[in-house]
Amino acid sequence: MFFLKDLPSRQMVERYVEAYGSDPALISDALLMMRRASLLIRKLETYFAGHGLSQLRFLVLIVIDREPDRQWLSPNEIAQRIDVSKPVMTRTLHALQADGLVRITASETDGRSKEVTLTPDGHTRLQATLPEYYQILSKEMAQSPPG
Repeated sequence: MFFLKDLPSRQMVERYVEAYGSDPALISDALLMMRRASLLIRKLETYFAGHGLSQLRFLVLIVIDREPDRQWLSPNEIAQRIDVSKPVMTRTLHALQADGLVRITASETDGRSKEVTLTPDGHTRLQATLPEYYQILSKEMAQSPPG
């Protein structure tokens, strides 16, 4: 994550993009959007830390919980849905298991596969995190809706 504290002035942007034929207003809007996203991510990371989570750990819990037709996902499915590498997912799942938030078991139908389920503590932690998470997102969008 980057954090661009001071955005360049319109004149600075115009000077840089002139040679490339880009629209300075669009570039300025994109930089503002990236700064706003950085601030929101920072706010969410602070919030998640207060719940013993990170953004990645929160996302793992919620992708398992939102599965409509079954109670588990394989580690590979979770990694694909969150778009992280297998080593990162493996470390994250082991940490969540050590904290008692997920259970990793061998598949009953395919012993080579693993199934990851939320534990009751994992479900409780996720439910406790969601109300303020949604408040943070709602407040952010109410300040300046997209478009």
